[in-house]
Amino acid sequence: MNWRKIISCIAVLATSIFVIYSCQTKAIVSQKSPNDIDFGQVPYPKLSDYGFFTGELSELVPNERVLLYQPASTLFSDYASKTRFVWMPEGSTASIMDNDWEEIDYPQGSILVKNFFYDNAEGARRVVETRLLVFNEGKWNAYPYLWNEEQTDADYKITGATLPIAFTHNGKDYDINYVQPNKNQCKSCHNQNEELKPIGPKARNMNFELDYGNGERKNQLLKWTEMGYLDNFTSSEDYQSVPSYDHEDVDVADRARAYLDANCGYCHNPKSPASTSGLTLTWEESDTNKLGYWKTPVAAGLGAGSLLVDLHPGRADSSIIVHRMNSTEQGVAMPEIGRVLIHEEGVQIVADWINSMN
Repeated sequence: MNWRKIISCIAVLATSIFVIYSCQTKAIVSQKSPNDIDFGQVPYPKLSDYGFFTGELSELVPNERVLLYQPASTLFSDYASKTRFVWMPEGSTASIMDNDWEEIDYPQGSILVKNFFYDNAEGARRVVETRLLVFNEGKWNAYPYLWNEEQTDADYKITGATLPIAFTHNGKDYDINYVQPNKNQCKSCHNQNEELKPIGPKARNMNFELDYGNGERKNQLLKWTEMGYLDNFTSSEDYQSVPSYDHEDVDVADRARAYLDANCGYCHNPKSPASTSGLTLTWEESDTNKLGYWKTPVAAGLGAGSLLVDLHPGRADSSIIVHRMNSTEQGVAMPEIGRVLIHEEGVQIVADWINSMN
């Protein structure tokens, strides 16, 4: 028996198995879990360190207890697609607050995850960034992560970034310089009474059925309750339900108000920086003066152009709101950050609403 040949064959076989295993697991996330997060070490340097996703990281397949959620109407971000997830530590639960916004009071250790991605003309996905909101020691912190070119992981990026993105939307090709905000800019939008707070996941924004896959379609508030993530949900009839501005069968006034709530109301409300404008664009607001009807701007400056009122009923072309939505010029465009493109569909919805007024 030639022992040298046998040993040599075994060595070659072992090397081959190692190479095959390494290739197959190159982009596979190790089996980490959010349950193992050490909040004293957060923010982690890599997105994969948190264990939010299983399998290949860029597929964004949620780990156990990492729950998909979606607001009915969403913030426009240069036509980026988004997926959102919430995670809470085992045994902890949130509550729906008894206020006009139906905000959610989150427990210690809660994390909100939002991924931004694009599909090119061939249908290939490129994940650009992931933003985390982490509730720790009684306050929220924002941690932005930028994905690498290989789509294998995302790095903590405190300074933000600008990168070229090519994508297709509704059959039209775009080439833009996508801007990831820096950590400090996150508070520009997530600012309530000078504290950083979540914007989208309110009860009124999630009071509708969501498709969770595998044949499961369920009201999100009920799903959160079943997961142990809400402790005081009663029934969907007991809460407001903001519609989706994308649904053309919804009344144009409701579509426009939902759009303004999602894209402007987080700043234009009594708790946030644009409160000084006197313009309140939240879903619940009913005072036509606060909504801008015939209202002269407090200090719009360049942003107003030659226009005189925030909202001119029956005349979208004479309304400052539409003028600023329909611009990308610095000092004119609203929102001030978060986009480099005009949201043509959103502008049209708001313009149609204003033009429909008598």
